[in-house]
Amino acid sequence: MQNQLIFENIIKKKIPANIVYQDEKITAFKDIQPKAPIHILIVPNFFMASLNDINKENKWIMAHMFYIAVKIAKKNKINEEGYRIIINCNKNGGQEINYLHMHLLGGEKLKSFS
Repeated sequence: MQNQLIFENIIKKKIPANIVYQDEKITAFKDIQPKAPIHILIVPNFFMASLNDINKENKWIMAHMFYIAVKIAKKNKINEEGYRIIINCNKNGGQEINYLHMHLLGGEKLKSFS
């Protein structure tokens, strides 16, 4: 897995990114290798390696990430036709960057997993 510094530098605006939303808790930006017409990454503004790091004290971040994902979906007008939210966990789960992040995908008919 790649180093978490790339996301930390995007959050701190030390490297360029197309940020679509940012508050004191999370940052959302366009993926540079999109898998759909709309492909937004949503990350906490503090380091968490993966979903395995969710605990009693920080579980609120997941609710906020989902809340903002829905706001972004509505802003991009993909909420009616549909979208997908994906969180990969560790190497075998497809996580490529060692930093918890959520993928919001939409803007076209997405392939089914079944």
